[in-house]
Amino acid sequence: MLQDTPSFLAYWRNARSRTVRVLEALAPEDLEWAPVPGAFTFGDLFRHLAGLERFMYAENVRGRPSAYPGHGVELSGGLAAGLDGVRAYLDRCHAESLALFGTLTDADLLAPCVNPAGASMATWKWLRAMAEHEAHHRGQLYLMASLRGRPVASLFGLTEEQLAAASKTKS
Repeated sequence: MLQDTPSFLAYWRNARSRTVRVLEALAPEDLEWAPVPGAFTFGDLFRHLAGLERFMYAENVRGRPSAYPGHGVELSGGLAAGLDGVRAYLDRCHAESLALFGTLTDADLLAPCVNPAGASMATWKWLRAMAEHEAHHRGQLYLMASLRGRPVASLFGLTEEQLAAASKTKS
């Protein structure tokens, strides 16, 4: 269970910063690239994460229905186009969401909220689902960056090779 709102907010800021590393590694020509026709592009994924955080998860935990606008480049009249536009949209949605999440009390975390499918669950579980959703798409983003030849900083400080080398020297 999420212990309290301040610890969740700190965790969530860190989790999002790991996702943003991919956006920071992209070149402008990467943004609307997809690994196969019809798949989400980098831009689609970042707009999707931003929109869901703000307009679904943050709304649902405040007792309101989802208002998810979608993930297309036409979002906000084109304001979420280009690397700068996507970053601004991601940052704005994240800041607004953090402000809404910050109003939750510890009792609110235990109280039920209703997701868009109509299922009721503890608010902390819905926030955990948001984190799992982010991790799912972060994996896609890292793989896509690799396919584009864009190196992204490792998630937790060591590459797999560095971990293996460090493990051998300590055994």
